[in-house]
Amino acid sequence: MRWRNGLCRPEARELLKSAPTPAKAARLTRAQIQAALRRAGRKRGIEAEADRLRDIFRGDYAHQLPLVENALGKQMLALVVQLEAACTAADDLAKAVEETFPQHPDAEVLMSFPGLGVQLGARVLAEIGDDHTRFVDARSLKAYAGASPITRASGRKSSIPPRWIKNDRLNHAGYLWAFSAITASPGAKAHYRRRRDDHGDWHAAAQRNLFNRMLGQLYHCLQEHELFDEQTAFPTALAAAA
Repeated sequence: MRWRNGLCRPEARELLKSAPTPAKAARLTRAQIQAALRRAGRKRGIEAEADRLRDIFRGDYAHQLPLVENALGKQMLALVVQLEAACTAADDLAKAVEETFPQHPDAEVLMSFPGLGVQLGARVLAEIGDDHTRFVDARSLKAYAGASPITRASGRKSSIPPRWIKNDRLNHAGYLWAFSAITASPGAKAHYRRRRDDHGDWHAAAQRNLFNRMLGQLYHCLQEHELFDEQTAFPTALAAAA
């Protein structure tokens, strides 16, 4: 199985501590690789994964001079210590979010939306806040998030560029939200496809449009404390999909 999260995985960090240079990695035995995987907490597929990694480590690659490679290996070990601390802090924060976010009064509304789980829902709430009077209307929230584009016209020419002044953290969370909603909601998927096929939007523009629409729906649901309803949110899209 292909690894996810790259160097943030415990297996990757444990292997880097065991062999911080390509030369040392090539000398690792199957037993040493399997031991490193077990120390990282892996339970299944250890033998097959060890064989796969051993073949990769023993492949032909370009190398630095031995003195330079050893120096880079020492630097790698120092960086791994910092990475371990950062990953531990991130894991502790994620656990705290899992425990506390569902207790928030707005958590039920946020997690009713397709594509919003505990972690992403907490990120969205942290950026928009829980003061329901903070934004005058949905348009102001969309502008704050950078979801609504700006139309610029000069003579016969017009363009619709994205907003540069926005909350970047909320905007990034919005693209993750829209990306997840495409697979979690039939209406969101149909809306995305319609923006791509009928309006000729690029992928990013179609995602931004979907985020813009769902952010308006979120504003309404938070104001009225209503849960997301697929039929109400995408009536035309669902009819077209049917």
